[in-house]
Amino acid sequence: MSYMRYFYTLLSILLFFAALGLTARNLEPVTLHYYLGLAWSAPLALMLFVSFLAGIACTVVAGLSMYVKYRRELTALKHELSRLNPQDNPPIADLSKISGIS
Repeated sequence: MSYMRYFYTLLSILLFFAALGLTARNLEPVTLHYYLGLAWSAPLALMLFVSFLAGIACTVVAGLSMYVKYRRELTALKHELSRLNPQDNPPIADLSKISGIS
């Protein structure tokens, strides 16, 4: 096992215990007030975790939309290239198999 792997393992353990300590110290209930009089009361640590997960979900959706856009553009360009001159074009390597993209 390389030294960097030990370092990342140690760093992960330290971050876990830091998050665990933060959670243990922030168990007081807080109230989040919405519009129209709606409110949600939960421990602060839970609210922080939910907002963290919401940020991850937004990031994944944004990244996935860009991925789909670029895959469609790549497919269109491949079809255009094969339509232009199929017998003169050398075969193009399928980079998705090399990079692990499906």
